Amino acid sequence: MELEKIYYDNKIVKAFIIATVIFGIVGMTVGLLAAIQLFYPIFNFDLPYTSFGRIRPLHTNAVIFAFVGNAMFAGVYYSMQRLLKTRMFSDGLSWIHFWGWQLIILAAAITLPLGFTTSKEYAELEWPIDIAITVVWVVFGWNMIGTILRRREQHMYVAIWFYIATFVTVAVLHVVNSFEIPVTFLKSYSWYAGVQDALVQWWYGHNAVAFFLTTPFLGIMYYFLPKAADRPVYSYRLSIIHFWSLIFIYIWAGPHHLLYTSLPDWAQSLGVVFSVMLIAPSWGGMLNGLFTLRGAWDRVREDAVLKFMVVAVTAYGMATLEGPLLSLKNVNAIAHFTDWIVAHVHVGGLGWNGFLIFGMFYWLVPRMWGVSLYSSKLANLHFWLGTLGIIFYALPLYVAGVMQSLMWKQFNPDGFLAYQNFLETSTRIMPFYVLRAVGGLLYLSGVFMMAYNLIKTAYAGKLIANEEAQVAPLMKVVHPTGGYWHRVLESKPVLFTVLSFVAILIGGIIEMVPTFLIKSNVPTLATVKPYTPLELHGRDIYIREGCVSCHSQMVRPFRSEVQRYDPQGGEYSKSGEYVYDHPFLWGSKRSGPDLHRLGGKYADSWHYRHMYAPGEVSVGSIMPAYPWLFDQAIDLNATAGKIAALRTLGVPYPQGYEEQANADLEKQAARIVANLKMEELNATTDSEIVALIAYLQRLGTDIKVKDITATNQ
Repeated sequence: MELEKIYYDNKIVKAFIIATVIFGIVGMTVGLLAAIQLFYPIFNFDLPYTSFGRIRPLHTNAVIFAFVGNAMFAGVYYSMQRLLKTRMFSDGLSWIHFWGWQLIILAAAITLPLGFTTSKEYAELEWPIDIAITVVWVVFGWNMIGTILRRREQHMYVAIWFYIATFVTVAVLHVVNSFEIPVTFLKSYSWYAGVQDALVQWWYGHNAVAFFLTTPFLGIMYYFLPKAADRPVYSYRLSIIHFWSLIFIYIWAGPHHLLYTSLPDWAQSLGVVFSVMLIAPSWGGMLNGLFTLRGAWDRVREDAVLKFMVVAVTAYGMATLEGPLLSLKNVNAIAHFTDWIVAHVHVGGLGWNGFLIFGMFYWLVPRMWGVSLYSSKLANLHFWLGTLGIIFYALPLYVAGVMQSLMWKQFNPDGFLAYQNFLETSTRIMPFYVLRAVGGLLYLSGVFMMAYNLIKTAYAGKLIANEEAQVAPLMKVVHPTGGYWHRVLESKPVLFTVLSFVAILIGGIIEMVPTFLIKSNVPTLATVKPYTPLELHGRDIYIREGCVSCHSQMVRPFRSEVQRYDPQGGEYSKSGEYVYDHPFLWGSKRSGPDLHRLGGKYADSWHYRHMYAPGEVSVGSIMPAYPWLFDQAIDLNATAGKIAALRTLGVPYPQGYEEQANADLEKQAARIVANLKMEELNATTDSEIVALIAYLQRLGTDIKVKDITATNQ
């Protein structure tokens, strides 16, 4: 058979590599700034655009979607062409995908510091950007599926399976979690409320980690690790078990982020069971990767590429063992809301994703430019800097997390909390925050070193923009009729995609349908009323400033938490208290105390002074100041639109209430202004600080011991 010449497209891979390196440096630099702010608050600069609450989601989005996302696309575009022995389906679609993704990242970089956010973890971007993400993701999938359908290779290699599952699942996760009702061009409210919103968000949040940060990189591992080691994958059958069990089980595990919360117990238990089950397929993948190196271990000592990949796969194994362990209720009771979780996430992010990307680039760039790597010594030095960075980052936070939990839960012999003041914990763990920043600086220094090494490598050669390959003529793929059953399935990519879709859909449907349709799962409370117009504006300011990044609004049913956060009423948080919360604001980390029972605890003047100069009111506080809240006015013209949007979502504002909403707002604001004036503090009724005070004073005041009357209408 006469072979044909085809040309693989390396220009698109180059573009994604450049974007990865640039956004990696930007995202990690912002992360380092955020880390420094936690022990040196002056680095918030008293500016809205650089305050911790606004740059924290900028950091996570930049690292996840700009750094890791661009690297994922680079690996997929490079490996897919060679595995399928064909050029990508459409060069035009490839470039639409590339520039569309970069514009989305640019939009995030502009809107998040400006305070336009939905507040949902890893899904903070507002509705126009969500629509753009959907369009660009469809373009990516169209290009990928088109390439698979016109492949010249009969066998659909394991990496392609993971790419298919990534495309299908991320599409479903993003669309379902992004249901929201627009209020203005860059303001929306989540379609879901309270408990239901929390379930959908962490179904998305957990599986965004699974299907954006894990499955595509498993596909990349299955291609680049055997290439770098010059060894075949250890076990084809283990790959099959790994793939199908992982994508089926992973989708169920989201509720383990909501243990001891107001989520129904059955959903929490389901999340725990499937999280523990995840150990088997996750470690199956890790072992398949490590065993692929059999016979190549001598090279690991010298080859920086293999060093990075070995540590990456090991970090994947560590993170996927620790995750299920953290889902056990007795462990979760200690770790949740602490810095332990931050350490866990970064072992996966810095170790698994980061190191696999570095190893891939050190292998990829010399081949695409037709030269040897500029400096193997620099690459090895980068490896050790990165490894030390991970150690200095993670270990102090593990210690800090355990210390936080023990101090929060400690009682003295008289039965009172030993550390009643939350700040006692914050000041005690400050040295560990410093060490975390040192680790981040080491890791970032390694990335700068890699950028220099790759640039010098590229300048020494010339990009092979269209890489020539000899392949069999394009012909109809013949579906095998015998042999191993999975080979038959691999020859039918459309069926394979449909089955992947079904596998990931089952768990989501079983978890969500009862929560949404069975009223008794989320009972309402007769005393819980919608937010007043002023409180609604204050809540939106709370969301804009990213307060949810540091404060939870979920008092769990622990004696220590009830006594700390509601010593008078003794009430933990009930699901019915959140029925009008669009979005929910339970939080995932406590850098500051829980606020769900804050209302009435302090005078209006205390909140005023605390927001203006936190360190003067609470000595040692790491909270930034918010001086702009005292100068900026709320937009009274937006009140009617907010009321109408929330009524559409089921919040029981009376018809026509828009007409009198601002009058009610003025009355409530006037009372707060009068209270402040009694202590010689000046504010106007339309100032943002007054609206925020109104919201903070509302928190937890709907429920009293005598008033807990559940209704199921």
